[in-house]
This record gives sequence, structure tokens and C-alpha cells, in this order.
Amino acid sequence: MARNTLSRALHDLGLSAWFGGTLANAVALNAAAGEAGKDTGKVANAGWNRWTPVNAVAIGAHLVGSVGQLIGNRGRLANQEGVASMSAVKTLVTAAALGATAYSRSLGIIVNGGGGGAGNPSARSGTKPTKRTKAEIAAAQEQLNALQWIIPALTGTLVAISSYAGEQQRASEVIKGVSRS
Repeated sequence: MARNTLSRALHDLGLSAWFGGTLANAVALNAAAGEAGKDTGKVANAGWNRWTPVNAVAIGAHLVGSVGQLIGNRGRLANQEGVASMSAVKTLVTAAALGATAYSRSLGIIVNGGGGGAGNPSARSGTKPTKRTKAEIAAAQEQLNALQWIIPALTGTLVAISSYAGEQQRASEVIKGVSRS
């Protein structure tokens, strides 16, 4: 029981931070960086560089919790109707969110001038280049402009799937799902 509670807590807290942090940075940090004038790129890079290790811990906690939940629910996974398909969809969305996050970080390194933290590309906001922005950096910023919304959409979808999974754990649902299979 304690291991299941810990797994659920790691899963939920990690996912909450992953979703909330990326959404907050998309809504607030990237736009606010645009108010820094000539230092817009530097401010955006500094904010994202501070978020990256926290996000990595959040994602790690979510993944550890997810594996713990799979282990703890393996009986339901095998015997309750709908649990395996929900788990498969959740795994696919998680993989997509991980891929988008990793790709976003690789683009962030380009925008950051190689990841050294000193990058100050010409920018209108954290993800919008100016006419003076170097082509490679501008291309990365344009992709980041889309990814800043895609990642919270994917992680928000994971929150919704997790809520559905929680409903599947109600005793009445387990009884119905096991009797149908």
C-alpha cells in the first residue's frame, strides 16, 4: 500500500510540475522576456536554463511513479476491461511528451548559443525572432514557438488520462471491468 501511494505521489507531482511549469513559462516567461529590450534572448535563456533541471526532476519523478503504478496495478492491467488500452494510450502520449520536451531542449541549446548560458539572440520574446536574428536561431525559435504549446497540451492530456485511470480504480468499476473480461 505504501509503495502504491508513493508511486501515485511521484507520478502526480512530477506530471503536475511538468505540465504547470511548461505552461507557466509559455504564458509568462517567454512573453515577459520580450519586455527586456535588447536582453530579451538572454532573459528567456536564463529563465529556461533555471527551469530545465527542475523539469528533469519532475519528469523523472513522473516516470518512476508511472512504472511503480504499472507494477502495482499489473493485476488490473491484465484482468480489468479497458485498463490495458488506457495504459497503452497513456504510454504513447507520454512518449510523445518526452520526445517533444527533449526536442524542445535541443532547440533551446541552439537558441542559447550552444548551451553555455551566455546566449543573447535577437528576439521579440522567448520564442519570436527579430529580422536581425541569425537564421539558425530564428528557425529554432519558430519551432519552440509551437512546442511551447504542444508540450502543455500533451502533458495536460496525460492529466486527463490519469483522471480517467483513477476512475477505473473505483471498486464498482473494477468489479464491472473484471466481470466483463
